[in-house]
Amino acid sequence: MKKVAVIMGSDSDFPVVSGAIKTLREYGVSFEVHVMSAHRTPSQAAEFSSTARSRGFGVIIAAAGKAAHLAGVLAAHTTVPVIGIPIKSSTLDGLDALLATVQMPKGIPVATVAIDGADNAALLAVQILALSDDTLAEKLDRLKADMEAGVLKKDEAIQSKVAEL
Repeated sequence: MKKVAVIMGSDSDFPVVSGAIKTLREYGVSFEVHVMSAHRTPSQAAEFSSTARSRGFGVIIAAAGKAAHLAGVLAAHTTVPVIGIPIKSSTLDGLDALLATVQMPKGIPVATVAIDGADNAALLAVQILALSDDTLAEKLDRLKADMEAGVLKKDEAIQSKVAEL
């Protein structure tokens, strides 16, 4: 199975990124976690992403706040799918990071999840890997079935409350 790289622009992003790490662990997906900066360590980021495919990575998750160029820099140097997580910062509540991550030029795609959306980034990575891994696909099918059952149970409970009014 291919592995996932989780790259954060700063160690201060770890509290958000930890949600992705937990989700990848739940699905049994191998991963590596690193801190790299698009601005402070650009050559290391370029080297990492340009060799990602040959080192067995199937997806790269990139988390960054403020200018948030990390996902784009990584995507510029690889054909491995890159998923960006815009990190909420104190300046513009993450809107700056969201726009920097989602507004990529033609030819450099970056899938982007919600601000601080690390869990969904990991789930999207798992879905990408599940295209060639039936075990992961079955786990995702169970997740969808469990979510459906949970909503139906909540609907049933609401119907009871409505009847009591």
